[in-house]
Amino acid sequence: MAGIDPGEARIGIAVSDEAHTIAFPRETVSARGGWAEAAGRVREALAGDELALVVVGLPLRLDGTEGEAARRARGLGSALAEVLDAEVTYWDERLTTVTAERALREMGRRGRKQREVVDQSAATILLQGYLDAKNGAWTDPSSP
Repeated sequence: MAGIDPGEARIGIAVSDEAHTIAFPRETVSARGGWAEAAGRVREALAGDELALVVVGLPLRLDGTEGEAARRARGLGSALAEVLDAEVTYWDERLTTVTAERALREMGRRGRKQREVVDQSAATILLQGYLDAKNGAWTDPSSP
């Protein structure tokens, strides 16, 4: 299983273990050049992985509605469905990047070092939230 954190500039990628209980950061790829090109880069990053499901983060507004960012995420999800032999589903990813940035700051990663991994960290938080919900152990990562 893979988790995808779509962004305008970068796309974070995470994968789960075989038992689908733990998410791990994989890579960050460029989102530039359109969704077909970005989906191709995601496919390359996941080459060799047997995927049945790809969870794409859906950045809903705080009121739960979809805006431009959610439309872009669905565009990437559609492109991924065409290039990957896996089902694509969407998962609410509100505040995953904020949570990832906070965790990285607490670990002492700031500036460029943080930017290099924040998207894959957000993808890991997104995927772990999905896995926990499916396994009955989900807790809100933005809660103190």
